[in-house]
Amino acid sequence: ETILDNISFILRPGDKTAIIGQNDIQTTALIRALADDIDYEGTIKWGVTTSRSYLPKDNSKDFASGESILEWLRQFAEKGEDDDTFLRGFLGRMLFSGDEVNKSVSVLSGGEKVRVMLSKLMLLKSNVLLLDDPTNHLDLESISSLNDGVRDFKESVIFASHDHEFIQTIANHIVVVSKNGVIDRIDETYDEFLENEEVQAKVKALWAD
Repeated sequence: ETILDNISFILRPGDKTAIIGQNDIQTTALIRALADDIDYEGTIKWGVTTSRSYLPKDNSKDFASGESILEWLRQFAEKGEDDDTFLRGFLGRMLFSGDEVNKSVSVLSGGEKVRVMLSKLMLLKSNVLLLDDPTNHLDLESISSLNDGVRDFKESVIFASHDHEFIQTIANHIVVVSKNGVIDRIDETYDEFLENEEVQAKVKALWAD
């Protein structure tokens, strides 16, 4: 069964692009395709200098080992950035303090796993972040920390989320996806998109199948 079709949009450097679908299956499929995590028909062209980091909705397979958070994160660090002090600083931004960094990754809660994955993404220094429902499992303090981090990130982000405030405070580019193509709204906040009756009528028509 075709989940999405006629999907085409351009990501400008620095864009924070929210993907809006009829359901999670559509948004997850697109983000997985952008991350080369599933097979798809069509072509995705990235700029020569782009490097991507991906936060999947299901990250359980990333945490099968029994090592500590600190050791798990160390494997993604460059030389000179793999010492404990530096890594603890990264983890501190995602609200892991003191002995928490010695906790085994195999016993982490859903929210803790997301926070560790976000630390990894920051460490990798990619210029495109692909985030599938990043606020899922997070408490309010963690969502606030994530919100600040993504907003301050100078490069591009493509994300799906159910969190209205997260989309509103971060996105400057809204892409509605469907089996019948896209609606591509550049330089528009989420609230502006929702309040635009003409656009909402187009969304309704796009999703009516």
